[in-house]
Amino acid sequence: MPTTSRRTAVFTESLIREMTRVAAQHGAINLSQGFPDFNPPQVILDAAKAEMDGDHHQYAITWGAQPLRQALAAKLSRFTGLPCDLERNLVVTCGATEAMMAAVMTVADVGDKIGLFSPFYENYSADAVLSGVQPVFAKLNPPDYSFDVADLRRVFASGIKAFILCNPSNPTGKVFTRSELEQIATLAQEFDVWIITDEVYEHIVFAPHHHEYMSALPGMAERTIMCSSLSKTFAITGWRLGYLYAPPAFIDQARKVHDFLTVGAAAPLQHAIVAGLKLPDTYYAGLAAEYGERRTILLSYLDQTGLRYSQPAGAYFVMLDISPFGYANDIDFARWMTREIGVAPVPGSVFFHTPEHRYIRLNFAKKHVTLHAAGERLLKLKR
Repeated sequence: MPTTSRRTAVFTESLIREMTRVAAQHGAINLSQGFPDFNPPQVILDAAKAEMDGDHHQYAITWGAQPLRQALAAKLSRFTGLPCDLERNLVVTCGATEAMMAAVMTVADVGDKIGLFSPFYENYSADAVLSGVQPVFAKLNPPDYSFDVADLRRVFASGIKAFILCNPSNPTGKVFTRSELEQIATLAQEFDVWIITDEVYEHIVFAPHHHEYMSALPGMAERTIMCSSLSKTFAITGWRLGYLYAPPAFIDQARKVHDFLTVGAAAPLQHAIVAGLKLPDTYYAGLAAEYGERRTILLSYLDQTGLRYSQPAGAYFVMLDISPFGYANDIDFARWMTREIGVAPVPGSVFFHTPEHRYIRLNFAKKHVTLHAAGERLLKLKR
């Protein structure tokens, strides 16, 4: 029999998505994969229904339907304070997942190095393998997931072509301060490196923390590639709508990569989500407040267990320290917890480039009733 490529042998299927299947198998409450169990705003649902009776059922323009790019450009200019030309700065993608892959493939050749922090969202390592690039890691140090500037300089000095920054961070919930971003930006300019940002949780940030856009820092607009999506902001993870916001020189090349990866995102959904982007800024403030309430519910139960965790400043994840249970393997613990406690987590080891089995990740993108039900079950972990 013919063989498959070597690259497919060096990583596994997503353990995050696998835990969703394990949760369903055991009838557990799924706090593993990061998707809401509630619907998008009604105005978006109404727009989607209208689009199904409309005329946008064939290919949109490859790099995004014009009304969506226009709405995105207006929103990005409003929040970043930077100009955004719908024709020169944007590519609409099939989720931020494709945006990230297209970004890496556009800036790096096979054999190039890409820097990133560990822990990291698991897709980044797979992107590196599939793109034929070598990841170089800097460490984020718990419990606040700070970084050592000397360690980060080592990564930049290793000859990386780009550095991936997830802010707010999945899985840690860290929100990088302006000072931290300036330190990264200084290194990027010194070593002439692209910064690829994953900012899908930009509007889920808890006071007193504040999201700062890397591209808005002095000298960074021309070397920052923003990967983002509408999935988390509008609770439409299944719609797979993402985008790249970057300088024209990058966008010109990324459009070609995107075209041959997916051709384009779903045309009727591109038109439907414009209704969401027309919501007033109060929507985004309300979104952060609602997720703050969900965070409070989950953390109140974790406090009662006596287990240690890092309080997330943004996104909708919390990393929980399971070392008191004495498991040598966090995957075994996650399966036991799903089966016996009735709540499915993600084994934390999937987010680290070195062996690390002390953590699991839980997500609180759920209805209040779901979080209370999960919390009652989590109390059985009380130490």
